Amino acid sequence: MRRFRGSPWLGPLSERAFFLLFTGRSISLLGSTVAPIALAFAVIDLTGSPSDLGLVLAASFLPQIAFLAVGGVWADRIPRHIVMVAADLVGGAAQAAIAVLLLLGQAEIWHVVVVAIVRGISAAFFMPAASGIVPQTVRSEHLQQANALLGLTRNSTALGGAAFGGLLVAGVGPGWALAVDAATYGLGACFLAFLRLPAVPAVRRRFTQELVEGWREVRSRTWLWVVVLQFTLINAFSWAAFFVLGPFVAERSLGGPAAWGLVLTAEAAGMLVGGFVALRRRPRRPLLVGNLGILLIAAPLGALALGWHVAPIAVAAFVAGVGVEFFEVNWATTLQQEIATEKLSRVSSYDWLGSFALVPLGTILVGPLAASIGLSGTLWVATGVVVTACLATLAVGEVRRLPARPGTEPVESDRIPAALAA
Repeated sequence: MRRFRGSPWLGPLSERAFFLLFTGRSISLLGSTVAPIALAFAVIDLTGSPSDLGLVLAASFLPQIAFLAVGGVWADRIPRHIVMVAADLVGGAAQAAIAVLLLLGQAEIWHVVVVAIVRGISAAFFMPAASGIVPQTVRSEHLQQANALLGLTRNSTALGGAAFGGLLVAGVGPGWALAVDAATYGLGACFLAFLRLPAVPAVRRRFTQELVEGWREVRSRTWLWVVVLQFTLINAFSWAAFFVLGPFVAERSLGGPAAWGLVLTAEAAGMLVGGFVALRRRPRRPLLVGNLGILLIAAPLGALALGWHVAPIAVAAFVAGVGVEFFEVNWATTLQQEIATEKLSRVSSYDWLGSFALVPLGTILVGPLAASIGLSGTLWVATGVVVTACLATLAVGEVRRLPARPGTEPVESDRIPAALAA
């Protein structure tokens, strides 16, 4: 790993622990981009029912909400890489089981639902551990770059993995595609198992006490709970409006699935660019500048509401992707700097929980709302929620003024312009 030491961008990869984490996550993420496509076509082959596909998605999503706080406590109690390895092995075993059933022609829809539930629970344990482990694998001066590199691999696998998954499903079928996903879980877990991390000091209390302690950490920091509340609202409205109503707009006026695929590809490309920007630039006021990036989510929603052609909508989605990923990296780095390591997974679990909490409700309500006020009207409501939530968040002094910690700021020439960071 000596070869990475000359590059400030790739510096985290010179540290053995982060290299193992990065490699394991990258392998696992590649398989995870295949899974949604394979599961969707598995359901189509089994029943051909959109309602059944919705049931499978809900079966994966709802257990994450139910178990995230529990996963955060356990990730603060025992070594986080052990939690991640266990979660990967459980998720991989579930995928292997449904792959075998599909290949043998024995699968039924309830099998797919059960597997989705198991994978949702395993993800609820994996995610807080993955958020909390990064500061244990790199020196503080590499923390921003480490989060950016993890974001880059997440977005690059999303950009290329979907195409790979489509070709795999078309070529060998959903069963073999899910078998590939199961294998990537196992291989990723092997890299994580070799991690040797410093022990995190912790005082063992009752489970409920540790759960409450994590909530107190969130509640005691205004900047933290305000941003979590902001994303509770933004995700509930913008995610549902964009991903549920967007395809209908594409079908009616943009040219169908190919046009919508172009919009999603542009968004993923923007997130890649946002990751590269975050790799180089650490603003003096990370939440201030990051929230200006989140404000850009309003652009594609507004473009869809205005009925623009596919090209300007794709440009708006690209711009939004840049802003979202730049915020994500700065948010992760801020949490890791401001929260004590022994409490970080619990705080991260409440962050994830707040972000997800109202998404199922949003997906349920967006259809009836669109039937009542129209697609354009509903998209304007979502746009207004994004703008209002961002402006309200930026009105909070702690959000605007929270500084980047020393040791993670880039050199002067790499900083965000002072006009934005003031």
